[in-house]
Order: sequence, then C-alpha cells, then structure tokens
Amino acid sequence: MCGRFYLDVAAEEMIEYFGLSSAPHISPHYNIAPSQQIAAIKSEANARELVRLHWGLIPSWAKDKKFAYRTINARAETIESKPSFRTAFKHRRCLIPASGYFEWKATSQGKQPYCITSDNGKPFAFAGLYEHWESSHGEKIDSCTIVVTEAKGGIATIHDRMPVILSPDNYNAWLDKESKDPVILKPLLLANGSDNTRLFPVSRSVNNPGNNSPDNVKPI
Repeated sequence: MCGRFYLDVAAEEMIEYFGLSSAPHISPHYNIAPSQQIAAIKSEANARELVRLHWGLIPSWAKDKKFAYRTINARAETIESKPSFRTAFKHRRCLIPASGYFEWKATSQGKQPYCITSDNGKPFAFAGLYEHWESSHGEKIDSCTIVVTEAKGGIATIHDRMPVILSPDNYNAWLDKESKDPVILKPLLLANGSDNTRLFPVSRSVNNPGNNSPDNVKPI
C-alpha cells in the first residue's frame, strides 16, 4: 500500500519535470498522510493542470465522505472492475507527484520506517484517480486515490505492496481522456518506473503524521 509520502519540489521544478505551463508555490511537506489535501496533476483542454485533491477517493454515488477512509489506495489488479474505482479509471486519471514515500518493515524491535526515493534525486509521479463528490447539503469535495501494485525488487523486502510509479514516457497516455480501454491502460501500470529507486531506514518520528520535519527523510 501507500499510506505516507513526501514532496519538497519547488514550483520551477514541478513545471520542468511534469510539463506544466505554470505551478503555484507548494510548501515542502515531509509527512503527507491520508485525508490531507495533496498536489495532483490532471489534463484539462490538452494541458496539464496542478490541482489540490483530498487524499481518499469519494465516488460520486457515496452517501457520505467517510467513504474516503477506505479508498486511499486502489489495487492495479482490479482497478477496472471495482465499483469504487472503475468509472474514475476510465475517465479521471491523474498524476500524483512525490519526492519519495514511506513504508514500514516488521522487525524484532518493532516496525522500522523506510524512505523510498529515486536514485537520481528527481521527483516521480504515482498513478492516481480522481472524483468529484457532492453531498445532499451541497458540500463539494474533489478527491483522489493512489494506485498500488505488487512490490518488486528491494521494496519487496520491506512490504508486499507498493505505489505504481509511472514512467515519464507514459504520463501522456495515462492522462489521455480519450483513452478508456483497459487493454491499453493496464500495461501502463505494469511498466512500473520503480527500478531506479533507493531505500533507507529513517527515524521513527515519521510514525506520527503530525511530525512534518525534513529529518523524516534523512537516513539513520
């Protein structure tokens, strides 16, 4: 799964790495957790737009926003058939930029957090889905989920699941609203751009989602 990540990329870098025409300032956050507003990139009028979305997808048909607690992740294996995700998979796909993410490995001394980043220090993008929800009282929430898959390589020694890190070559195909065929879209999730990553143990201070410190991403 993916339950915590971080982003410390300047607006200029966001524009360069993700092909944006512009980007607002985003303060560095070293412990992004579910239910928070997170940065996401979607395609509008053939241009990539940076928006803020609630992490935890709320389908348009959900009765209340509590639904989001169980939809922070969407399994790549069943994404086209699960009622919570299948419509968004066809029509509302996004990129979720990250500098790295955290996972916990079970040890005899308790769970040890690890940080996983790209080996070149550049940000990457998770495959994401987004939805628009309105309550019966007029409350409106735009929300998202991160697609996850079976862990590979060194990451598999820490956890059996991992977020889908899209290859930059596949950003356009993933964001293309004209594309709705799972035969075309599912292989994008299998070509996971996670081969060039590094992982290292970090302080257990990251266990507290309220601890937003750059020390969270320093090796110990």
